[in-house]
Amino acid sequence: MNLEENVIAQMKDAMKAKDEAALRGLRAIKAEIIKAKAEPGAGGSISADTEIKMLQKMVKQRKDALEIYKQQNRADLAQKEEEEITLIEKFLPKQMSEAELKDELRKIIAETGASSPADMGKVMSVATKQLAGKADGKTISAQVKELLGK
Repeated sequence: MNLEENVIAQMKDAMKAKDEAALRGLRAIKAEIIKAKAEPGAGGSISADTEIKMLQKMVKQRKDALEIYKQQNRADLAQKEEEEITLIEKFLPKQMSEAELKDELRKIIAETGASSPADMGKVMSVATKQLAGKADGKTISAQVKELLGK
C-alpha cells in the first residue's frame, strides 16, 4: 500500500470516528500528494523518496509555525500544529536516536577521510543521501560540526 492509499484509508476511518485533528492532517498530506503528482515531469505518480521529502518538508513547516505560535502565546494554534506534526510523523520512517546518528556519521567521516571542519561539505553530501528520512538535516549538520570540530 503506497502513501496515497494509506492516507485515503485513514481518512475514511477518521471521518467515521469524527476525528477532526486526524482528518485535518490527513487532508493536508493528501493535498501535498496531489500537488506533487501534478508537477511537470511527475507523470502522475511520485516515488517513495519524493514522498519522504514531502512529508519531512510538511513537518518542518509545522514546526516553524509551532515556534511562532508559542512565541505569540497562541496555544490553540500551537496545539493544532502539534497534532498535525504527530500525525505526519507516523508516515515517516523511524528517526534515528542521537547515538545511532553519531555512529553512522563517524562511519561516513571515516569513509570520506574528513578530518577538519573544512571537510564538512564532503561529509554532509554523503550523510544527507544515506540518512534521508532517518534524521533531520539540521540535526545531521549539528552532529557533523561537533564531530569534525574536535
